Amino acid sequence: MKKLLLMGFILLFPLNMVAGTSTYAKPQVQYISQSEVKFENKFRRLWIDHVLWTSNYITSATTARAEDQKQVLTRLLKNQEGIGNAVKPVYGEKAGNKLTDLLKEHIVIAGKIVDAAKSGNEALVNQLNKEWYRNADEIAAFLSGANPYLKNEDLKNLLYMHLKLVTNDLSASLAKDWNTRIVSIDEGITHIILMADTISAGVVKQFPDKFKK
Repeated sequence: MKKLLLMGFILLFPLNMVAGTSTYAKPQVQYISQSEVKFENKFRRLWIDHVLWTSNYITSATTARAEDQKQVLTRLLKNQEGIGNAVKPVYGEKAGNKLTDLLKEHIVIAGKIVDAAKSGNEALVNQLNKEWYRNADEIAAFLSGANPYLKNEDLKNLLYMHLKLVTNDLSASLAKDWNTRIVSIDEGITHIILMADTISAGVVKQFPDKFKK
């Protein structure tokens, strides 16, 4: 009987525990490097500015007495340069400039849409919208072509939603529906953070050696 009890004890407690060691694996320690945090935060801030300055431009362009439209547009275009510059350390000068050019085209088309919508030219708005979405397709193709961790369809969906939310902002502004406009801007910022984080995560995954420290 004593022998059976001893065998049961051994079965319940593995030999390495009897010997004073533990069977539990040590937890894997995961951390984010300072360079990764810095890059992701900067990239997120740039895209948040993209939404906010676009919204500011809509305000300037649709307000009769606004005098800062030119200055706001200059600041908005500078933001696109900032986004392009942010990826130059990993993709190079040429690729960064290409992204800037695509984003500036995105802004120029948006400005034309604002003017057409303000004047009530629906046919021109529809035509420009096609160019706007074509430009979004080119941005998605460019980013997915540069990074295997960024899927073209995922990027297109993110960019299309961004365009939709900017359109909601413009429509609410023209209708002077300020409560709806506030909601559209909040939604735009929330969404752009998701888009920025998706892109920056793909960059970090593609170039892990760049973000070790």
